Amino acid sequence: MTARIHELKKTDFEQLSEFRYQMRRFERFSEQAAQSEGITPLQYLLLLHIKGYPERDWASIGELAERLQSQHHGVVALVSRCEALNLVRRQVSETDRRQVEVHLEKAGERVLARLAQLHRAELKSLKGAFQVPQIDYE
Repeated sequence: MTARIHELKKTDFEQLSEFRYQMRRFERFSEQAAQSEGITPLQYLLLLHIKGYPERDWASIGELAERLQSQHHGVVALVSRCEALNLVRRQVSETDRRQVEVHLEKAGERVLARLAQLHRAELKSLKGAFQVPQIDYE
């Protein structure tokens, strides 16, 4: 049984294009905001994913790699760079000595709070413009 290939209409491409455009605009805003704070966009995302990890105030390297969609060794290097800036600290887990927890330091909390405020305002300004494309399959 072969799946029927859906022919996309011009409006489908327009919706996809608009979605990618709005996404890229937000990403560019985010990149510039992070750089204005003296950190890289990836460092900002690391701080955000530590603070935003569900139900606790830290995340493991593996969890951060998943959230960042990055390789484990790349996240280890990223954490090391953030540690050198006193934004984060590593701590061996008390419950599982094999696991390393990554926690925010006070400087990381301050940078993240400023950037989160800027991002929140930018997202509010995009209300209605940032919509997931509705491409119907027949």
